[in-house]
Amino acid sequence: MTFELTKDHELSRRGDCVVGVEADKGPLDLSRGFKENCRKDGARISVTLEALGVIDTIHGRGSPALTFAHPSEMVGRRSQFTSDRTIMVGADKAAGDLDKRLLQALRLSTTRLDVELLVEL
Repeated sequence: MTFELTKDHELSRRGDCVVGVEADKGPLDLSRGFKENCRKDGARISVTLEALGVIDTIHGRGSPALTFAHPSEMVGRRSQFTSDRTIMVGADKAAGDLDKRLLQALRLSTTRLDVELLVEL
């Protein structure tokens, strides 16, 4: 179970975990300091999503296995699995667990999604 943000302009019908398209950044674009801190033991990562005044936050953990090497797709995972797309593991929410009002707002093609990534040690 996951959630995904992508720089792609469209998503396929199979993209049921995608919550945001046309992102400004992919994992590769994140700051070196952010990525280094996410790889430290005990790192706690939060992803806050805001659209049309509705805010929801996903909490998870970092891992030394995170590579942040994918150019366009950021994936948060409930599991411990990592790939070049993974930005957090052990997430407390997947796409389907987000606030239903937020998901409804994101269905509109004109909705702007603001995303904040935060790592705490």
